[in-house]
Amino acid sequence: MTWLLPRLLMALAAVGLGFVVGVLVRAASGSEALSLGLGVLAGVAALLLVDAVRGNRLLNWLRGNQLDSAPRDTGLWGELGYRVERAMRDRDRALARGRVELDQFLSAIEASPNGVLMLDRQEQIVWCNRAAADHFALDPRRDLQQRITNLVRAPAFVAYLQAGRYAEPLVLGTGRGPGTLSIIVREYGEGMRLVLSLDVTERVRAEAMRRDFVANVSHEIRTPLTVLSGFIETLQALPLTPVERDRMLLLMAQQTQRMQTLVADLLTLAQLEGSPRPAPDRWVALDSLLARVAADAEALSAGRHALRLRPATGVELAGIESELLSAVANLVTNAVRYTPDGGEVELTWRLLEDGSGELAIVDTGLGIAREHIPRLTERFYRVDGSRSRETGGTGLGLSIVKHVMQRHGGELMIQSEVGRGSRFRLVFPAARVRQSGDVALGDEAAFAASAAAQ
Repeated sequence: MTWLLPRLLMALAAVGLGFVVGVLVRAASGSEALSLGLGVLAGVAALLLVDAVRGNRLLNWLRGNQLDSAPRDTGLWGELGYRVERAMRDRDRALARGRVELDQFLSAIEASPNGVLMLDRQEQIVWCNRAAADHFALDPRRDLQQRITNLVRAPAFVAYLQAGRYAEPLVLGTGRGPGTLSIIVREYGEGMRLVLSLDVTERVRAEAMRRDFVANVSHEIRTPLTVLSGFIETLQALPLTPVERDRMLLLMAQQTQRMQTLVADLLTLAQLEGSPRPAPDRWVALDSLLARVAADAEALSAGRHALRLRPATGVELAGIESELLSAVANLVTNAVRYTPDGGEVELTWRLLEDGSGELAIVDTGLGIAREHIPRLTERFYRVDGSRSRETGGTGLGLSIVKHVMQRHGGELMIQSEVGRGSRFRLVFPAARVRQSGDVALGDEAAFAASAAAQ
């Protein structure tokens, strides 16, 4: 207690001053009582005056902004000023650390893809991050201290928030399109609530696509199986002429082929989705690949269309030959199938300015309405289901093309107009396009050799 000794010394000085004053008064007046009273009064007054001056300095410092140091007096007031200043500095440092930690915590929440809303007891917004503002169409600054139910008026959300039963999350549309939110509320503190939101649009869409996929596969396989089952029962139960039997066997073979094609396409999709991206150093000769596609298309057309499918590109593409062949063949055969007799189908190749390459398949078929184009690459999506089945399509071809192009770093682009035909473009990145060398590689060399021998 360093302040005690100076305090005692100051008290002794006051006593000494009182004694001197008493002696002087007694010598002047001769009154012992008067000298005693004035001596005591002088000592006490001196002590109070010193305390008042030092205490006033400390109070003035406390009333200010405390940026300067506290008064450095000796004794009790100096010690009190030092202790108060140190406590305030410790408090300021603790507050600064708390602010830094809070800012770091809020920054972490801000970076989260989940929405976070903090509500007080009156359901007013205390704080929200950008994800929550986007989910609920809020302004993170302007809407603070606003009642959440005045801003988010979806009846399901208001009922969920006010019911107080938060064991199960609420699934709610965003109100800004087809988006879907999963909302969870947690209580904390005294009547305060935390509203957590997560955009589950992709999850819901994936689940819907999975259900549709299973339903479509079941339907696509059930149809030919039903036909086959009916034919088998007919063959077993009825005496048929050779002509009738041959006709039924032909139809059964067609349905069997349809199921085999469907299963093959499903396996191709599964392989595409589960395989790593093709290496960029395995080159495929485009001209020989297009020759194979053209041969199949000419057999399918049987002279009913004007086909121009053999451009001289002199180009090689980096990728897997079977996948590239599948993508191009799907587009060309679709063009032939959906183009009326007498129509034209053309395949062209061009190098773009940035070094990438574009393979385009153009037909003069019926065309596709604009609202269908964004969904054409979905599995089993058909613009006209009955016509697709008549032409032998499985509804998986364009989905296969899209996956092949994505795996090769390219893009499938579709342009179409009803009554004026369609244009499907395969754009390959520059890293996967080069001019052909002197010798073709792999399977393409064998195909080129057999074609030359013929």
